[in-house]
Amino acid sequence: MSELIVVKDLTKVYTMGDVQVQALRGVSLTIREGEMVAIMGPSGSGKSTLMNIIGCLDQPSGGDYLLDGLSVADLSDDELAAIRNQKIGFVFQQYMLLQRTTALRNVELPMLYGGQGGNRTERAKAALAAVGMLNRMHHKPNELSGGQQQRVAIARALVNEPRIIMADEPTGALDTRTGEEIMQIFQRLNQEQGITVILITHEHDVAQHAERIISMRDGLVAGDEPVHQRTIAAGAASATPSMT
Repeated sequence: MSELIVVKDLTKVYTMGDVQVQALRGVSLTIREGEMVAIMGPSGSGKSTLMNIIGCLDQPSGGDYLLDGLSVADLSDDELAAIRNQKIGFVFQQYMLLQRTTALRNVELPMLYGGQGGNRTERAKAALAAVGMLNRMHHKPNELSGGQQQRVAIARALVNEPRIIMADEPTGALDTRTGEEIMQIFQRLNQEQGITVILITHEHDVAQHAERIISMRDGLVAGDEPVHQRTIAAGAASATPSMT
């Protein structure tokens, strides 16, 4: 597998009035294409700051970040936005769906932002089908359960066929069984479609679904270990949507 994400000596300093907060203190790591990696740590460990930089939502204060061989520090805001739209799909704990429109229209949004025409509806339907939500495509978020809303959010992240999916605490608002179903979807997308999946979590059970666990503490990488056992439970990642 080729090196997709290369981070070297990354630092990030936030200025809050007269105080400087060093969120990252020299982080170095590599993520290869097709890996499923969990970045975990307690609140304040730097994991969310690292996610924002890897996801091209923020710029580092120092160090190097190469995405697919391209130095992110050299890119303009428009170029960063294009990378986010074309290469990276985001999934968040609170789903971030527009409440007044249907699941189908929510999934179409990244294509609208990217100025894409043509077969938007068919592509959105295909993404919903991939997560078992095609039969709920005309429902609005308030007509869907939490697990169903997260499936729609995953479909939205998939619709532009990204190489990377970044999932920030994707099961944090879900019960245990529904959260397990969502994690099985991420595993299936990684194993069957080769999408690089990066999980940001503080939960050990969630991190165990990955191939590697990168542990953060005090703005530094405290550990980088493989996960030895990784399976997909029978039927948990099926296209049949959960009703919970």
